[in-house]
Amino acid sequence: MKHQELPIIGWREWIKLPEIGITKIKAKIDTGARTSSLHAFDIETFEIDHKPRVRFKIHPKQRDTNQTVIAEAQLIDERHVRSSSGTAELRPVILTEVNLMNKKWQIELTLTNRELMGFRMLLGRQAVREFFLIDPGKSYLDKNPINSQK
Repeated sequence: MKHQELPIIGWREWIKLPEIGITKIKAKIDTGARTSSLHAFDIETFEIDHKPRVRFKIHPKQRDTNQTVIAEAQLIDERHVRSSSGTAELRPVILTEVNLMNKKWQIELTLTNRELMGFRMLLGRQAVREFFLIDPGKSYLDKNPINSQK
């Protein structure tokens, strides 16, 4: 697809992660981050039929610890990821569907505690490349009612 044909998104957007039960979460579009990252806590790994899985909890709304989503997914990897503060951390990695601008696609998502960060979710450059152009001066360009309700 040519660049002129790619939809434009802002530096932050409402997205949906339906496979892990998140109907709406505010994501920072972070081209400085290679991988995408989701705020998760009480992370536990286990196996079912010799296949690795991960169960975790999420507070999808910033500054709201009352709403909790409990999710489970196949564990596809564990990777050392260097945070913006420079600290390396071993993080679980899952593959899940993301919905934005009426598009649905699979992304790799690392799980980490982002309690003190400004956004519960970072959508990294691997997740958005070839799908969107980013206008860093705009926000919430997705007019889909599911994702854009604030």
